[in-house]
Amino acid sequence: MNSETKNCQNCKKDFIIEPDDFSFYKKMNVPSPTFCPECRLQRRLTWRNERNLYRRKCDVPGHNEFIIAMYPENTPFPVYDTKYLWSDEWDANDYKMDLDFSRPFFEQWKELFNSVPTISLINLQDVNSDYCNFTYQSKNCYLNFASDVNEDTAYLYHSIENRNCYDMLGSRKNENCYELIDCEECYNSAYLKVSSNCIDSRFCYDCRNCSNCIGCVGLRNAQNCILNVKYSPIEYKSKLEKLNLSTILGKKDMGKEYGSILKNYPRKFSNSRHSVKSTGDYINGAKNCTDCFDIEGPAQDLRYVIYGVTNMSDTYDCYAIGMNIENSYECFDSGDSMSNVAFTANAWNSFSCRYCYFIKNCSNCFGCVGIKNKQYCILNKQYTKEEYEDLLLKIIEHMNDKPYIDKNDIVYKYGEFFPSELSPFAYNESIVSELFPNTKEEILNHGYRWKDKEVKNYKIDIRLDDLPIQIKDIDDLIIGKVIECSHYGKCSENCTLGFKIIPEELQFYKKMNLPLPHLCPNCRHYERLSQRNPMKLWHRSCMKEGCTNEFETSYAPDRPEIIYCEKCYQQEVY
Repeated sequence: MNSETKNCQNCKKDFIIEPDDFSFYKKMNVPSPTFCPECRLQRRLTWRNERNLYRRKCDVPGHNEFIIAMYPENTPFPVYDTKYLWSDEWDANDYKMDLDFSRPFFEQWKELFNSVPTISLINLQDVNSDYCNFTYQSKNCYLNFASDVNEDTAYLYHSIENRNCYDMLGSRKNENCYELIDCEECYNSAYLKVSSNCIDSRFCYDCRNCSNCIGCVGLRNAQNCILNVKYSPIEYKSKLEKLNLSTILGKKDMGKEYGSILKNYPRKFSNSRHSVKSTGDYINGAKNCTDCFDIEGPAQDLRYVIYGVTNMSDTYDCYAIGMNIENSYECFDSGDSMSNVAFTANAWNSFSCRYCYFIKNCSNCFGCVGIKNKQYCILNKQYTKEEYEDLLLKIIEHMNDKPYIDKNDIVYKYGEFFPSELSPFAYNESIVSELFPNTKEEILNHGYRWKDKEVKNYKIDIRLDDLPIQIKDIDDLIIGKVIECSHYGKCSENCTLGFKIIPEELQFYKKMNLPLPHLCPNCRHYERLSQRNPMKLWHRSCMKEGCTNEFETSYAPDRPEIIYCEKCYQQEVY
């Protein structure tokens, strides 16, 4: 089979489907896509709201308490608290619908979606972690998102198995750490990026097995270094005291010096490790994974997968998946032993399902919402095996003969993910706005919804100019006070104008001798995201003189960094 060039329904740009892609689609028994890979990703992400939380009443009959939810008060469907939603006290099959072959399938599915109760937050098996979303086994955590198995942490994103850590992105198995980006197994450290097994270190990039290092780049097994210069233990201690890293000014000064070294130091074309025949970035333990990002293997034969964890195979076009998933397509937030699932979101331990939302322990279900422990259901209605199989063929034929057409005249036949205009979230509420930021005008012109910011009437209790310089001079009276964010809304980062310090957080800063942050959690999150490359690849050549190696990299050709192939980079750092 040859490759084929198609024109994207959405962006009108050409994209190529390779022979291996056709083989995958044939195995999944789905047609080839009519959206390009980037537009397919955007469409999925419009359905996932990670960080925008609302205080609202629980809709469980007889409940009057307020809950924290990712859905605001005015949603058309009921929102249940997590404990009740998972209980056996209600049955999603009570909301069943009969098929109507005179109307497009997605119209009927949307009616079902708007009637079935949904969960307030996807915060599974948590302990004292009410303000976390898309998390699993959190204990004593606060404002963590898309992060699992963390304890005594706050402001984490896509980070797992950390203890007593704050403000991190893409990091794993760290303890007593602050402001880490893509780091692993570090201790008592801060402001590290792409580093591992470092202890008592600050401001380091791609350092491994280092201790007592400040402002260093590309070091291995080093101790007592500042700006890549080696010192005796006594000299190091003396110079460290003069740096005043416990103050905002000292932090900024070191950041500038460290940045100067980093600017002129070569970067490896990819941050992937232990991977074979794979393209993308931040891939670990993978084989034959193409155009993938943030994959923690084992993983094999993936394409267009972002944020996948452990035991994944033969899967395309998915976001936030893992824990034993195979033969799946166009899904997000799904896994935990799942196979042959497509066009589905928030699904766990399920098999042979299509067009489902929030299902668990299900098999052979089509177009269902909120069901658990079911099989052979369509639009939440139970059928026999024979009835289901007969209807399934008729539904697919009906979706092709009478497709859903959105307001932009895009045609949704069988094989397309849910239309973005059916999502309960506005564009700037969902995760898509982080990876594909656009102006309000651009978003509205493209047919997406926009949610205007709620007016914040915070009374700022403490202006930044009034904050003590040293953390040792800050007492417990600051807890609960609204501190001014230095952006104060003059940014495009969903600034909250002000923020509070929780008691555990203040204790952490004092123990680590760190200055208080001057940005609200949202602005800090976006600042960390800005230090990561886009989830996009360019074909480039190694910049080492005399080297002719070529590669796919997330560093765009117009970027200022010096980019090396892996061989040349290893010669530089080892």
